[in-house]
Amino acid sequence: MSKIVTMIPVRMASTRLPNKPLLDVNGKSVLQRVYENVKAAVPGDIIIAAGDQVLVDEAKKFGATAILTDPKLPSGTDRIAAALNQIDPDGSKYDIVVDFQGDGLNVDPKVNLDLIEMIERTDCDIATCGMLFKNEKDIHDPTMVKICMGLREGETEGRCLYFTRAAAPYIRNPEKCKNHDYYHHIGIYVFKAKSLKKIVSLPVGVLEEKESLEQLRALENGMTIRAKIIGNMKLIDEAPADINTPEEYAEACKWIK
Repeated sequence: MSKIVTMIPVRMASTRLPNKPLLDVNGKSVLQRVYENVKAAVPGDIIIAAGDQVLVDEAKKFGATAILTDPKLPSGTDRIAAALNQIDPDGSKYDIVVDFQGDGLNVDPKVNLDLIEMIERTDCDIATCGMLFKNEKDIHDPTMVKICMGLREGETEGRCLYFTRAAAPYIRNPEKCKNHDYYHHIGIYVFKAKSLKKIVSLPVGVLEEKESLEQLRALENGMTIRAKIIGNMKLIDEAPADINTPEEYAEACKWIK
């Protein structure tokens, strides 16, 4: 049986929504709500990988374990890897690491159960997920990342061949192509522990630098990423999945009780 740890990377430096992790959502901080959602759904240990001492202090208030990491780390992936190195330096304690974002207070942590199972079943390095694009305009939006994967009719899981901000794959002969689906990448990741340590040790990739997509570093270096297409990722349909603006914060407070 796999030894699992869920890492929640979080830091205070949010330009669009200051002090985001500590914002009160009907009596509990964003960070506490995220932690409690994960604890109720995902097996194994939970560690908050904090970029600031004030977040370590907040975690102690509601009984969570937090590791202080360098606030200058460039990404959440680097942050959880740094925390993992502190608690499991020789790689003997954990097999699988779940990366659950610290602002995902309305993301359903149960999504990660299928991703954990996918790693155990296929031995892929990284498991992630996507959703079908429903609006054609979104396919051409560079802020919405696309997964290129060869799924046949009825399939909901496969190997990721590429991630891109472009509208891809290009369908050359629509009348002959049976599958016109485009897949929106949802940035939820589960790693094999040794694969997480490997990816942060590698230099920034050529394609990663061009697309500004960290997962391309793994593909460039021969690592395997698989994705599952899901229908829903929210706990409450009406509320935003995460909060990045004052408007999304107000909407979250309206729905999340």
